Amino acid sequence: MKPALQRVAVFGLPGTGKTTFARRLAALLEVPHYELDAFLFKPGGVAPLEEFRAEVAKLTDADAWIVDGNYSKLRDVTWWRAEVVVWLDYGLPVIVWRVARRDLRRILARERLWDGQRMTWRRAFFGRRSVLGNAVRKWLQNRGKYRVYVERERPEGVAVLRFRSPRAAQRWLAEHEHAAVRT
Repeated sequence: MKPALQRVAVFGLPGTGKTTFARRLAALLEVPHYELDAFLFKPGGVAPLEEFRAEVAKLTDADAWIVDGNYSKLRDVTWWRAEVVVWLDYGLPVIVWRVARRDLRRILARERLWDGQRMTWRRAFFGRRSVLGNAVRKWLQNRGKYRVYVERERPEGVAVLRFRSPRAAQRWLAEHEHAAVRT
């Protein structure tokens, strides 16, 4: 039996758990998952916008996929091709905690990132363009823009699910997991 959802775009600010949510949903629906950061950040640097858009457009031209990332310049090839857009819209304290915890784990585990580099203390917390500082800046600058995008630019026929807490997002996933087990 074909799952109800086949094409889902997950977005939200840094630290909201987009990738974790998307991976879990993709496993549940048995569809491919694509983390958009992996297509933007290459070992040699950042992919040019047209190349990035072309790669993502090719992925989302398929019948089934889950993508995660908060790239407003890709709305026409992610949101507009999706059946459902999931917005993880969490408060700043949640985001700060999650970004700090994730990057501390990356530092201690010496984990390699998409661009092949390892997370450093400076890159995570202390640099002028630190990941943590960037997350706070994006929360302050982009949260209102996302609301406008969702309200004014939502493609017709595409449902938008807005979760304001990790608990609400987890509850929704759990309900879909239970429904999948029953069928």
